[in-house]
Amino acid sequence: MIRVVVADDQQAVREGLVALLGLLDDITVVASAANGREAVETLATHPADVVLMDLRMPELDGVAATRLIRRDHPGTAVVVLTTYADDTSIADALRAGARGYLTKDAGRAEIAAALRSAAAGQATFTAAVSDRLVAALDGRPAPRAKAELPDGLTAREAEVLGLIARGLTNTEIAAELFIGEATVKTHINNAFAKIGARHRAEAVRYALSHRL
Repeated sequence: MIRVVVADDQQAVREGLVALLGLLDDITVVASAANGREAVETLATHPADVVLMDLRMPELDGVAATRLIRRDHPGTAVVVLTTYADDTSIADALRAGARGYLTKDAGRAEIAAALRSAAAGQATFTAAVSDRLVAALDGRPAPRAKAELPDGLTAREAEVLGLIARGLTNTEIAAELFIGEATVKTHINNAFAKIGARHRAEAVRYALSHRL
């Protein structure tokens, strides 16, 4: 039985992955975590063979968490499951010690195969990631990645700022994104710190000027 910890800051995604993996006979989810720090700390009480790790999370991101896990729990492999397939994200995750890299359009069979491969000491990459790695190795230009967001914003933080600009309250944003209000507040605090906003009016101006 392969023991897995699921780490993702989006509650709906996290719970969906736990339910999805629970349908597999050879995989058991021993714990879930809402950020990278929780993922690292969880391993002390819930040893796992593999952590299924999102990259962009509050508290501690997936790359930093992967680095700590590989240092402190060398018997635990990390498989990244993220929205991002740009060169920087892939390279950072692999340098940190990730053994697999999937994008979130991966299906249950692909995720399960990656977890099994990681537990067996093998690496697995989704097709888009493999294409970028091959392109980098043979010198061809890699497929164009999504444009970088300003001021180091994550996709989720930019999304929250856009919803603020539309006039939504924290409660409405939580409902729109299927996440908890506490998570919304975390994204807002992180975004405000990055863009230097002191209140929602400044955030609205920023969102509009940067077409978020």
